[in-house]
Amino acid sequence: MAKATTKKVSTNKASTKKVGTNKVSNSKKNELINPTSYQFLKEYINNPSPVGFETSGQKIWLNYLTQYVDTTFTDPYGTAVGVINPDAPFKVVIEAHADEISWFVNYINDQGLIHLKRNGGVDHQIAPSMRVWIHGKKGPVKAVFGWPAIHTRMSNPEQKEPQPKVENLTLDCGARSKKEVEALGIHIGAVVTYEEGFDELAHDFIIGRAFDNRVGGFMIAEVARMLSENKKKLPFGLYIVNAVQEEIGLRGAEMIARRIKPNIAIVTDVTHDTHTPMINKAIEGDIQCGKGPSLAYAPAIHNKLLAIVEAAAKNKKIPVQFRTLSRSTGTDTDSFAYANDGCPSVLISIPLRYMHTTVEMIHKKDIVDTIQLMYETLLQLSPKTNLNYL
Repeated sequence: MAKATTKKVSTNKASTKKVGTNKVSNSKKNELINPTSYQFLKEYINNPSPVGFETSGQKIWLNYLTQYVDTTFTDPYGTAVGVINPDAPFKVVIEAHADEISWFVNYINDQGLIHLKRNGGVDHQIAPSMRVWIHGKKGPVKAVFGWPAIHTRMSNPEQKEPQPKVENLTLDCGARSKKEVEALGIHIGAVVTYEEGFDELAHDFIIGRAFDNRVGGFMIAEVARMLSENKKKLPFGLYIVNAVQEEIGLRGAEMIARRIKPNIAIVTDVTHDTHTPMINKAIEGDIQCGKGPSLAYAPAIHNKLLAIVEAAAKNKKIPVQFRTLSRSTGTDTDSFAYANDGCPSVLISIPLRYMHTTVEMIHKKDIVDTIQLMYETLLQLSPKTNLNYL
């Protein structure tokens, strides 16, 4: 897939210049988030990485991570892994997913309008008037989601106003025939991503497309950076995993869990900030951006491993929030927990507003706290950690 951006990430060691007021604990030498890592985050978020076409984003991620690990590898579908202590028999995974929701070109009509099919759980209701990139064979092509003007929609008061649906949405790239569309390199199966990218708001909030879950990829890379720069020696092999295809059924995690066969897995993903309109706290729980990472109770969450995470948060005064899940966490945690002979797994989520939109919103302090919590948890683990229930 052709990229809309080609800027290269520096591979120089991260500096320790202060940005904002968020610091890691006094026991660490380095501050988060530093200028080099922040630039990596912005480039990583702005780069398209749709489900099944994650390669360009994975290259950016590996380019940044490589300096902090002993070795890296990828699997046939593009999951990327950095490893510290690759020869150690006891294996711990920290994991996020690299893919973003998107669209497929599904049909091109004679007037040059392009009909689509979902690639993951993309929200049709936000599509009208959005600008997009169509990633064709000749490179990215700009287009827009057209929508009838309000004047024409409301012209007949007895007619119900149309609502956006997948079947009535079309892209307009400026072409006025199927032939003109195809001449631009657009083809059936071309993937489509939204144009919107990273931006900053007041009070340390940031917004972007696909913080779900490339902020997780950023955070696990920062954990590796902290371990490297603080010269921590782990008594196990640490596998920093950026999995593909989570958005269509946790498929990348399924594959890599079988390959690595980890003893412990710490998964990070996003969760809903429930302090926005039209969300029922009685159903979704009480979670808010800026108040720390969210820990979950669920059958797939290993209770004893969760207790270790909670203890790390308490000892280092890292604020955490709690939520409950049911049959499934809906994250890659499930794939690791039930892989092989069973892998004790835990989910550490970062609160996020407006999931699966182009303005997913998170708080910088939550990023720092989530990174620190994963880091501190790892320092408490060893091959002798007893996680047996009985």
